[in-house]
Amino acid sequence: MFKHNEQQPEGFQASLKEALDNLAFNDAGLVAAIAQQHDSGEVLMMAWMNREAIEETLATGRVCYFSRSRRKLWRKGESSGQVQMLKELRIDCDGDALLVKVDQTGPACHTGRRDCFYWKADASNVTIDKAPIKDPKELYGK
Repeated sequence: MFKHNEQQPEGFQASLKEALDNLAFNDAGLVAAIAQQHDSGEVLMMAWMNREAIEETLATGRVCYFSRSRRKLWRKGESSGQVQMLKELRIDCDGDALLVKVDQTGPACHTGRRDCFYWKADASNVTIDKAPIKDPKELYGK
């Protein structure tokens, strides 16, 4: 669907069902989802969504992912309180990645950092360049 319709004019529409039916889910039934703060453009995290997570996110406005480690839906903030509210969901041109524009409450990363991309790489090293904004023990009560 995505390749076939890429030359359609602005304003062209397809049904959500058709779009979801044509997403390039991997063998585990997942698609990559990049979370971005809607007003600043800050990239917060990368996670995975299955069809059910996408449908729930669109229906409720609260972002839901699929946890590969727990093998179940993961409603962002369900244990930490650091929720993501959906502002916009976009599908890339190949239908194999999602951009989830969100309004993030507090840190997005389980480490207590604002985003998950705190390791900066150069030609010889990787360096942590962002401090936690909240103690993870406070987030998860551990």
